[in-house]
Formats: sequence, structure tokens, C-alpha cells
Amino acid sequence: MKVIKRDGSIVDFDRSKIAIAVQKANQAVEEQQRATDEEIEKIVVSVEHKNRPRLLVEDIQDMVEQGLMKLGRLELAKTYIIYRYTRALVRKQNTTDESILSLLRNENKELAEENSNKNTVIASTQRDYIAGEVSRDLTRRILLPEKISKAHDEGVLHFHDADYFVQPIFNCCLINIGDMLDNGTMMNGKMIESPKGFQVACTIMTQIIASVASNQYGGQSVDIRHLGKYLRRSYEKFTKHLHEMFDGELSNEEIEKIARDRTQDELRSGVQTIQYQINTLMTTNGQSPFVTLFLNLQEDDPYLEENAMIVEEILKQRLQGIKNEKGVYVTPAFPKLVYVLDEHNCLKGGKYDYITELAVKCSAKRMYPDYISAKKMRENYEGNVFSCMGCRSFLAPWKDENGNYKFEGRFNQGVVSLNLPQIGIIAKGDEKKFWELMDERLQLCYEALMCRHNALMGTLSDVSPVHWQHGAIARLQPGEKIDKFLLNGYSSISLGYIGLYEVTKLMKGVSHTTPEGKEFALRVMKHLRAACDKWKEETGIGFALYGTPAESLCYRFARIDKQRFGSIPDVTDKGYYTNSYHVDVREKIDAFSKFDFESEFQKISSGGAISYVEIPNMRHNLEALKDVVRYIYDHIQYAEFNTKSDYCQVCGYDGEIIINDDFEWECPQCGNKDHNKMNVTRRTCGYLGENFWNEGKTKEIKARVLHL
Repeated sequence: MKVIKRDGSIVDFDRSKIAIAVQKANQAVEEQQRATDEEIEKIVVSVEHKNRPRLLVEDIQDMVEQGLMKLGRLELAKTYIIYRYTRALVRKQNTTDESILSLLRNENKELAEENSNKNTVIASTQRDYIAGEVSRDLTRRILLPEKISKAHDEGVLHFHDADYFVQPIFNCCLINIGDMLDNGTMMNGKMIESPKGFQVACTIMTQIIASVASNQYGGQSVDIRHLGKYLRRSYEKFTKHLHEMFDGELSNEEIEKIARDRTQDELRSGVQTIQYQINTLMTTNGQSPFVTLFLNLQEDDPYLEENAMIVEEILKQRLQGIKNEKGVYVTPAFPKLVYVLDEHNCLKGGKYDYITELAVKCSAKRMYPDYISAKKMRENYEGNVFSCMGCRSFLAPWKDENGNYKFEGRFNQGVVSLNLPQIGIIAKGDEKKFWELMDERLQLCYEALMCRHNALMGTLSDVSPVHWQHGAIARLQPGEKIDKFLLNGYSSISLGYIGLYEVTKLMKGVSHTTPEGKEFALRVMKHLRAACDKWKEETGIGFALYGTPAESLCYRFARIDKQRFGSIPDVTDKGYYTNSYHVDVREKIDAFSKFDFESEFQKISSGGAISYVEIPNMRHNLEALKDVVRYIYDHIQYAEFNTKSDYCQVCGYDGEIIINDDFEWECPQCGNKDHNKMNVTRRTCGYLGENFWNEGKTKEIKARVLHL
């Protein structure tokens, strides 16, 4: 039998430690209350007879307490309990020293790989992480109920973003950029008036993004269509100026041509401003803003033509990339792009198909944009089409006092995720036990989510003026509480979930892509959704079911469960759980069937859902990509492509990256071995999860890919 210690390490069960602990407690009580050697042996044997492959050290201590109580040694049991409590207090006094020191020594790999836009070597980022470690420690020890902290530690659930919980800030949002540009805003105590032209509007927008990102965690999304009017203003300004300067000297046609040329120059400069500002600005937590640009050409938009020009230019500049220190064009991580497919641009002869063809080329080379089907989204969201938030979660439809739908200026309060496979492991195929345990753990998730909600209630607008006073979310007065934006479904609060595939395998012995497995998986999903709907009805808070990528959590849950329950075939033995409702990467399924299958689950996970497919060597398969994009429009709400051809970001080599004798990726042109500066197609098995070094450094998987 193995014992899992509090630090996660696993040791052999040592029966003598139980005897020593009880004998120490014996010394603190009267002789008649002491346990005899025979009674101590009886307790030890009862623990051994549990016959479990692994036990938490806390579980063993619980068994000892229960054994002493059964023997009638109440005073001794009390002494033992007090001793445990005292030791727990000692352990809780400071749990951050080693994590902070390992961060400063650049030895904390988990933090180093947590975010693509955070570099843990940089001082400002380290400062944010140090503060985060302190916040996480205070959250676990003091702010959260002990049962929630224990559930988090044991992998029952995951309390997201505990490193920011001590502050009254929220997760993701849709910035109300239209209001801020049209009506002006304030930053750093300075008034910013409505811009008169496109390039100034782009500059102001990026400054707003940086300010917003510095006062929340998670991502921000911006709808680019609000820039169209400012591009027209630039054109009108140029036209008016040319008429004043050359009236009578140039014809109207000549003036118009010059004005359009100047507008095109300003368009290029403005979009370049957006791209370079976002990638060079540092927020106060030491990272680039986690921002998404929403590219949606709406038929009823009075500035549709200008916005078509803006979207086209954004895609052109993303396709080109940004130069690195070697002068090679590379793919920037931000801004993320989300492109909306509609009747006029879904590659079926529409007016703006040429922009979608550019988007497909961009996807093939740069992985962006993601795609939203306006057709499917209208079906799922009461006829509305709107951006996901930076974290890829979606808001529920909400109407203001005038009956108008509103999405921009809304946000997500936070996330708690449920470990589905762990419920299946414990239930061992018993459905009655499974559903009972599911409801128990959903109640824990509800209580954890309410901790997030209650922590925000009573917050004053002064905590982040850019959000609450100057338009990103609201226009409140100083000292006014934000409470009304936390209630009545204005903002969302999300229940995430991991491992639908694995829990189906555990309970039914088959994948959720089979008829039997799908029936069970849909019941699980509908049960989760029903819980969220019930909580929303009872509280008026916008609970939502959230099924979007959380790759690091897929590994955390799997690692914890392997430590607790051992290696389970096709579950814990893989080292990861499949995220949310997704089809496991090892299943043989074509892109179209995958979209058809996952679209049913997207409808249930209305609080956030994305699906992805692998298209090998995408730059050489543009026609295949176009076929998939057409299919997305008709069949699934939100999708992305997740692989591309091998590509070295150092020298620009566009060909197959080799694996050298040391089992490392190596560019055959320049010899680059830095995995962070190359893109590698997963050629062997199509694995699409997080890349990491195998702890045992076995030769077969020493490279930074799980299945080499």
C-alpha cells in the first residue's frame, strides 16, 4: 500500500508511524485513558485491511481517530485531534517560501508554461507571480472554506485564478469600445476625447486595452466594427482638406483618388499601430494584453465597406507576421482573431468571399483566425451574433431596460471546474452512486462559485475607474457599488468541466462517440446544464456551463488522480484528460464528423464552446481548408484549426523539422533547437494537448511532445 503525502509525493505505507503517533498522544493523557499495545495494533490492522492501493495521509489519520473513538478512548482521541490541528496550523503558517524562491531561481516549470504571454524571467512578471503566490496562499488558508480548499487540493474541483482572488477583480470581458470611442473616456486622470480619425482611434483603442487588461485577469475582446466610422472620418477629412487646397486645380475624381490613397495609407498605419502596440505594450502584471479582435461584417452596418477594408488589412498584416530579433517574420500570439462567417462571406459566392479566402491563407500559415458561424450562433443565442470573451466563454443573451440586447460592456465573474473522471473512478460503474456523487460535487462547485460572487459584491467603482467609471463596463459615479452588474444575469459566472470522454469510458466502457457512450455523455452534459439553470433561477446570478480549452487543468486533474488511484488504462495512464466534451485526440475521426458530433455538445455548453480539427500541412491544402470553413458555417458555432506545417521562426525555414540524435527538434537550415521558436506538426499520433518534458525523461518522449 502507498501513502500520498501532503506535498503530493508517494511513499510506502509504514505501520510503525501510526503506532508512534498514538504512543505520543498516550503520553499526554491519564494512564487509564491510554491505548494498550494490543489496541494500537488493532487500529493499525484495520487501516491495512482497507486494502486500497493508495491512501492520503489525511485519510489514515481519520481512520486512527475513528478507531480510538470506537475503543472508547475519547480523551485520547481528543488529544490526537488537537495534535493534528496544531500541526496543521504550523503547516499553514507559510506555504509560499519555496514556490516564490523556485520562481526567482527560474525553476518553477509549471508557472513558466502556464501562459503564452508571460515570461517568468522578466522582473515585472515575477513581481506579479510573487503577488499571485501570496494571494493563492491566503485564498487557500483563510479566504476559502476549508472544504473548498480541500476539494481543490484533491482534484475534486479546480478553483481558477486563486492567485487573483484576494482582489475584487473579475475574469474576462467584452470592452464597450464603441461607447468609449464615441463618448470619450479617462485614463490616468486625463480626459480622452472622441477621435477625429482612424489612426488616433486605433491608438486610443490599444491604450484602453492595456488599461483594462491591467485591472482584471483573463482576456478582453474588442469588436473592430466600431472603427469603421473613424476610417470614414479620415476619408472625409482628407477630401475636405484637398478641396480647400486644390479647389479648381484638381477634378473631383483626382481629389477622390488622392483622398482614397491617403485613407489607405492611414488604414495600414492604424492597423499596424494595433498590431505593434498590443505586442509591445506591457500591462502591470508583466504581460502583453490577452486580447481578441472580433472581425464581424454585419449586413446592416452603415460602415460596412469601411469595416471590410479594416478586416482585410488586419488579415493581411497577420498573414505577414511580425519580425523577430533575427528579422524573420513570425506569428505573434496576440491579438487573437475571431472571424465571423455569414451569408456574404462563407465561400459560396458571397460579396466578401475574397476576405474569407485571405482568412483561410492566414489560418494556414499563422493559425489565426478562429471561425464563428453567424448562422449557428443565431440559432443558439436568440438571433444574436457577438464575440466570445478573451477566455473563449460566451455570455447569455441579456436585454436592457429598453428591451435591447446588450453584450459589450459585460463580463465573467470567475470559473470553477469539475473533475468528471474522478467521479467515474470512485463510482466504479455504479450509476446510482455516480449521480449521487455528481450532485454532491456540484453543490461544492456552487458554493465555490458563490465565494467568487460574494467576493465581488460590495466592490466600489473606484477599484478600477477604467472599467466602472469611464465606460469599459459602466459609467458609475466614484464610490458607487458595482453590485447591480453582478445580478440578474448581466454578467456570467461559469461552471467548467474536464474529461467527458474519460468519464464515459469509466462508466460505460466505450467512447462518448459511440451510440451508448453518446447517450450517457449527453445525460451528463444536460445534468450539468440543468444545475446551472437551477442556480440561475434561484439566485438571479448568470450561471453558465463553460466548455472551452483548459489544457493545463487537463494535466493537473489527471496527475492528481493517478497519484490517488493509480494507473487506469485510457484514463490516468495517458497523463492528461480530454478537455470538456472534445473527442479524444487518438480517435480516428474526420474533421466533418468531428464537427457534427461536437456541435450537439456546443449547444448545451452555451457559456463557452470551441471545437478544433487537425489539417496536416495546411499551407499545401488550401482547398481542403476552404471545404472545412464552408462546413463550419453550416454545422458548428465556433471552430479553429490546431495544426500547421513545420516552420522555424528563427530563419523562416518552411519544411519538415527533424528530430536529432538527442531526441530534440532541430531546424535543418539554421540548427535552431528552441521549441518555443518553431512550429512542429505532430506527425506520429496527432496529439494536440499541452507539450511538456516527461518527468522520467525517457528517450521515447524526451522531446516536448507527449506522444513522439
